[in-house]
Amino acid sequence: MSLLRPDGLGGRAAVAGIGATEFSKDSGRSELSLAVEAVRAALDDAGLAPGDVDGLVTFTMDTSPEITVAQAAGIGELTFFSRVHYGGGAACATVQQAALAVAAGVAEVVVCYRAFNERSGRRFGSGVQRREPSAEGAALGWQLPFGLLTPASWVAMTAQRYLHAYGLTPEVFGHVAVTDRRYAANNPAAYFHGKPITLADHAASRWIAEPLRLLDCCQETDGGQAVVVTTAERARDLRHPPAVVLAAAQGAGRGQEAMTSFYRDGLTGLPETGVVARQLWQTSGLRPADVDVAVLYDHFTPFVLMQLEEFGFCGPGEGGDFVAAGALPINTHGGQLGEAYLHGMNGIAEAVRQLRGTSVNQVPGAARALVTAGTGVPTSGLVLGTDT
Repeated sequence: MSLLRPDGLGGRAAVAGIGATEFSKDSGRSELSLAVEAVRAALDDAGLAPGDVDGLVTFTMDTSPEITVAQAAGIGELTFFSRVHYGGGAACATVQQAALAVAAGVAEVVVCYRAFNERSGRRFGSGVQRREPSAEGAALGWQLPFGLLTPASWVAMTAQRYLHAYGLTPEVFGHVAVTDRRYAANNPAAYFHGKPITLADHAASRWIAEPLRLLDCCQETDGGQAVVVTTAERARDLRHPPAVVLAAAQGAGRGQEAMTSFYRDGLTGLPETGVVARQLWQTSGLRPADVDVAVLYDHFTPFVLMQLEEFGFCGPGEGGDFVAAGALPINTHGGQLGEAYLHGMNGIAEAVRQLRGTSVNQVPGAARALVTAGTGVPTSGLVLGTDT
C-alpha cells in the first residue's frame, strides 16, 4: 500500500549542481575516472569544493565505490553513503536518498553519481551471461529456457500484450522515438546530435524482438553524470537557482520482479510506476496538468507510453496519441534514445536545466518537472520545481 498522506520531505532539499563527462561509445578511461570527472564538474557547477561534500549516493551494479570516489575526488570525511538497487530504477531514488539525508541533518552536501563504460565495457543490453546464484536469478530461470535472454525480449512480452489489448500496431511506439530524436538533434551533447528520424525511419528499422525495432531501444553509452543535493536553504546561496525537490518516491508493485513480472493480473501497465505516481502527486499537491516538462525513462519506447498512462496524463492505450499530439514536452535532452544511456541520471540533469532556463530545447517558463526512473523494475520518481 502506498502512502495515505503526503510525506514530510517535499521542499526541504534541492539539486544545486549538475555535471557530466562527454557521452561516447569508447571513453578510453576507467569508470572511476569518469565518476570523479562528473562529480567534480557537478561541484564546480554548484560553486562548491570537494571538501564541502559529506555524503555520496550511487547505484548497485557499479564498479566505483563511494569511498574510492571520495578519495580520488579529494573529498574528506563522509557521514552518509548509500547505494540503491535495480539498475535504472535507482536513478531518482539516489536523489531521494540524498534529500532524506540532508533533511534529517545526517549530511549537508550529498553528491549522487553514475558512471560506466556501458558500450566499450559491460553492455547491459547483451542480457544474461554469467550470474551467481541468487533469488533474482531464480526468477529469471523461469524465462531463460524459452529464449527470453535480453532486456529487449523481456519488454517485448509486455509490449505485445499492450498492442493486442488496445488494438494498436508497433508503429505507435515510433512517436516516442521520433520525439526523442528531434530534441537530440538540437542537443550538442547528444550522440545523435543533428540526426532526427521520421516515423518511416522507425518503421524501417530492423526487428530486435517483436514488436520492438532497433529504434525502440535505447543506445549504449560510456560516460558519467553527477548531481549535487543540499538543503533548500543552502542551495539558495549557491551559484544557480535551486531545483527544489517537491516530491520523491520509490515504488514496487505486487508480484514485482526485475523486468519479468509476467504473472501479474495484467501486462498492459506498470504497477510500480503507479505506486510512484500516487506518492508524487500526493506529496507535491500537483496533478498532470501542472507539469511543464516530463523526463520519462526511455530504455524502451513502449514503457514511455505506459508511464504517461500510469501518471494520468492520458487513458490506457492512449499514450501514443498523447505523444503524437505534443501537448507535453517530453525528454527535451533527447532521452536515452537520443542523448545518452546513463541509467536515467542525465534525465535528472535535464530537468534541472529546464528549471534554470538553460536547456538547449527550453520550455518557456518551465517551473515544474516530472522525472522518472527505470521501469519494469522497482522504480523511483521526482517532481522538481523552481524556488517560488
